[in-house]
Amino acid sequence: MSASEITSYLDTLDHPLRDIGERIVTVVESVLPAASGAVWHGHPVWSLGDKPGRTPVCLLKAHTSSVTFGLWRGRDVSDPSGRLVPGARRMASVKLGRADEVDAALFAEWLRLAVALEAA
Repeated sequence: MSASEITSYLDTLDHPLRDIGERIVTVVESVLPAASGAVWHGHPVWSLGDKPGRTPVCLLKAHTSSVTFGLWRGRDVSDPSGRLVPGARRMASVKLGRADEVDAALFAEWLRLAVALEAA
């Protein structure tokens, strides 16, 4: 994982966006320790395998007043919480404006489901 690229990305963010990003990275790294993480197309992306973007699982993207946490197969992930918003193709995401909106247990479950979809 290119932790330095992701750390550099987070370092460019102002608080509270940096706090949100750091919480998301902690969850992603705990669930996907072997994933390759890199800044790809301008924001952090975690992929299965050794090449960013080859089998992408999730992304983090900062905006002016929020951070998006997205899943490439998010539309296929069971989400009883209703927090994932469908996006283009098979993606789904959640926009976060505060660090306390990062639900580590929920996001970890989404990631486990997303990885299982890729493994199937």
